[in-house]
Amino acid sequence: MAQGISEILTFAIGVAISPVPIIAVILMVFSSRAKVNGPMFLLGWVVALAVVSGVAYVIADAGNASTSTAAADGVSWVQIVFGVLFLLLAGRSWRNRPEPGTEPEMPKWMAGIDGFAPGKALGFGLLLAGVNPKNLLLAASAGSAIALIGPSTTDAVVSLVVFVVIGSLTIAGPVLYYLIGGERAKTQLDSVKGWLAVHNDAVMTVLFLVFGVNLIAKGIPQLT
Repeated sequence: MAQGISEILTFAIGVAISPVPIIAVILMVFSSRAKVNGPMFLLGWVVALAVVSGVAYVIADAGNASTSTAAADGVSWVQIVFGVLFLLLAGRSWRNRPEPGTEPEMPKWMAGIDGFAPGKALGFGLLLAGVNPKNLLLAASAGSAIALIGPSTTDAVVSLVVFVVIGSLTIAGPVLYYLIGGERAKTQLDSVKGWLAVHNDAVMTVLFLVFGVNLIAKGIPQLT
């Protein structure tokens, strides 16, 4: 079990450090439907992470990734490809960073968050966790990494649950903080939102570089 958790830990932290989704959930707790939309966004996020990582694990495990050389090589190549994609994303994020002193431009859909219905908040949680390129690649990598070590079904499930929980902490945090702290929590959450908006590209560039190199380094030794 410990080995499975250690395999997914870095991936889970990478998912948790997601500036745009964190800003989105903070905006939701500032909206008129905060007490409904915040939890719905969190629910969508949790479901998406569970589905993507779980499907990746099932596919890799069905291919006997832990015992079949061909399957293990396939997983290793996937890790290398994902690593290269992360490096490309790092380059794009760095090129798109705002000039010093300029106001960073946030996605246009954020302006409409206040009017989201609960179903739309749920859908955005699903999209930002399961379709967002960074989180999609990290969740899939976590699931395949667990299959590669060949744990028991119980250990695999526990590892996946730990992945989802850690990956959801920064989304659950603002929601729970608002529900407990109410209006008083808004000032501090607004400060967090402002910092993330300014430093989003820098944070994402570093994350993409770290995970790109990490996945390539994990994949290459398996092929030698």
